[in-house]
Amino acid sequence: QVQLVESGGGLVQPGGSLRLSCTASGSIFSINGMNWYRQAPGKQRELVAGITGGGRTTYADSVKGRFTISRDDAKNTVYLQMSSLKPEDTAVYYCNVDASTLDGDYDYFDYWGQGTQVTVSS
Repeated sequence: QVQLVESGGGLVQPGGSLRLSCTASGSIFSINGMNWYRQAPGKQRELVAGITGGGRTTYADSVKGRFTISRDDAKNTVYLQMSSLKPEDTAVYYCNVDASTLDGDYDYFDYWGQGTQVTVSS
């Protein structure tokens, strides 16, 4: 069993900053990749940022230079630091992790958070 709890979403003005957190809990043996996705109304879900178990990061072109993804393996937590926010960043943000569990024969599976709303507006 793996549960993802997201926090940090909310309302922020353009140019402001926000930090999202996602903590995984349960019978986790290991976590490999960790990612943040987002989905705005009328648009498809897109990958915002990802980080591998080795620390390699990937960003969508639209957020490069503004967003930073990081992880704390001791806390099973992934963060998304968002700066210079724009109205077009408004979306529901979803945490995604690839994790193996003690009760899943140590196989890796994708797990998703429930999503947290980020609204950028003046």
